Amino acid sequence: MMRTVPFDSTLAFLREGYPFIASRCEASGADVLTTRLALHPVTLLRGAEAARVFYDGRHLTRQGAMPALVQHLLQDEGSVQSLDGAAHHRRKKMFLSLMGPDAMDRLGALFEAEWDHALARLHDSGRVRLDHLSRVVLTRAALRWCGIGLEAVGVPRLTTELSLMIDQVARPGPANWYARWRRRGTERWASELVEQVRAGGLTPPPESPLAVLAAHTEDGDLLPPRVAAVEILNLLRPLLAVSRFIEFAAVALVRHPQWRDTFAAGDERDLEPFAQEVRRFFPFFPAVPGRVRAPFRIQDHDFRIGDRVILDLYGTCHDRRTFPDPDSFRPERFRGWSWQEDPFTLIAQGAGDPEEDHRCPGEGSTVALLERAVRLLSRSGLTMPPQDLSIPLNRFPAAPRSGVVLAGL
Repeated sequence: MMRTVPFDSTLAFLREGYPFIASRCEASGADVLTTRLALHPVTLLRGAEAARVFYDGRHLTRQGAMPALVQHLLQDEGSVQSLDGAAHHRRKKMFLSLMGPDAMDRLGALFEAEWDHALARLHDSGRVRLDHLSRVVLTRAALRWCGIGLEAVGVPRLTTELSLMIDQVARPGPANWYARWRRRGTERWASELVEQVRAGGLTPPPESPLAVLAAHTEDGDLLPPRVAAVEILNLLRPLLAVSRFIEFAAVALVRHPQWRDTFAAGDERDLEPFAQEVRRFFPFFPAVPGRVRAPFRIQDHDFRIGDRVILDLYGTCHDRRTFPDPDSFRPERFRGWSWQEDPFTLIAQGAGDPEEDHRCPGEGSTVALLERAVRLLSRSGLTMPPQDLSIPLNRFPAAPRSGVVLAGL
């Protein structure tokens, strides 16, 4: 059954944050709610059934759905996320070709090498914030994995620019405008890389993402340099965003030290379930918008072409119908789990089949890097001094207040 919540919910949504949609669904006993956000009529959805329809590629589109302050930082025009139908499948296939097991092993090895390099440089420095450390490590590893030499860019500057794309994504005003301005410069840099590869001035490894994107054709034509640049950023930026999950994993290891002790002792049977529970339990991206492209019906509510829809990612990951005791951190719930068998419940990075739907093609890289980070944190001997590890759920994107301070370097 569909319910209506107050005329405009903008202030309530900003005040409550991630739990807003799910709390209203729980109170009303419905997974479909209508309201207004920024005075625009919108229907809010939660749950596996809604995720199935949202991501099936037939009923909804991302085009015209994402607010400009989000789209121009996270995706931008012409990116794979903005495409539908055959165009999306073709571009997605190219991305998935970059994410095979061997490529993920190489990415993980580069991450570990850069982690060790960073800790060696920080030796005897006392303390460091994990968010600062992991972002630099991930940027350097991502550049090397993409086939971009570290000498081709100032790593601290690029780390800052990628971080701004994430940190300012849902914050209207001057900070968002500044981040978007900085992104334009990052796109120009990536466009120049593509043009240098095409002109023969740069020769990245043949299987590297930079080489593949520079040579990728659609309808017989090379991607425009700017579109190829946007897609390069769609590799670099999400890899840096894994730093959020690494921070959350560190918080989980502090709150549940039995898992750190287990991994430190060499028992890694639950390393992947731990990573998956981090993705489910902690707040990453709150929700995703869409517009109806083909009519459908859920719980007695008819959706018409052009309707605005928002799917609750966080609330679906905390739906007690699919995840009993959802507010408890329980990695064992993911023993033997696979997205292939259950593609519409753990949707922190999208739902469905990544080859057919809008499920993030980088989900595998997130899990692979998170597993490596959990292993390194568990075995490192680093300690966490007293600090505020609380995670405000009304801040987008959410993160531990302290940034997770590590000591014992």
